[in-house]
Amino acid sequence: MVQILVADDDPEIVDLLNLDLELMGYQTDVATDGAAALKKAESKRYDLVILDVMMPKMDGFEVCRKIRSNRACTNTPIILLTAKGTMEDKIRGFNAGADDYLVKPFEFQELMVRMRALFRRTGVLNQSKTQQQRELLHSGHIQLHPTSLECTVADKRIKLTPTEFEILYCLLQHVGNAVQLSTLLQEVWGYDADEDVRMLRVHVGGLRQKIEPDPKKPSYIETVTNVGYRLNDTPELTADGSALAAAERSEEAVASGS
Repeated sequence: MVQILVADDDPEIVDLLNLDLELMGYQTDVATDGAAALKKAESKRYDLVILDVMMPKMDGFEVCRKIRSNRACTNTPIILLTAKGTMEDKIRGFNAGADDYLVKPFEFQELMVRMRALFRRTGVLNQSKTQQQRELLHSGHIQLHPTSLECTVADKRIKLTPTEFEILYCLLQHVGNAVQLSTLLQEVWGYDADEDVRMLRVHVGGLRQKIEPDPKKPSYIETVTNVGYRLNDTPELTADGSALAAAERSEEAVASGS
């Protein structure tokens, strides 16, 4: 099981993160000051450390530096949490050895996306080389950039929201195949409640607006009636960038109301 250390002096944030992470299947330990966080980080191997910057006894920057200087945990991924979002603070955090930086207040889904990106980079969720080889970040016209939450589509670099990135990542792992709505909900949000299908379709609509040559006639993200969506990584495009064969399938999907 993935082990995560959460360190923050705000009991409300600690309780919320602890509850949400455990609901997602992670095992968590908690610290409410910097000294306690460092002691735990050095005494146990964690797959991720989430550190608040402003903590008593030792701030998050110093804890981060000390973790990085300890050979036993030097490679542990670290996400810093802070109410300060200035470039100077971010540079200070990265110079201290942080892997990522999240400004409060933040949505839990955004934290999950950052975590998954780190886990993919460090191999936490893919322990064997065979499993790592199955993960796709590039196929056809599409390439994903996990650290910046961007994608490149037909040589155009596009900034995505965390949720859009996870949806595209999930579809890319099944490129060319239909992915059920329940599978997308489970892999992106961690559950597959039927009432959230509409929310998923809204996010897919936003993703299409960004990556499709003609969002009204999608060529990359195709609707598969009564199933879900399919990612076409190499659609045939005309000179003006619109789709050929995919357009007809899309018109049928639009008519079905998806």
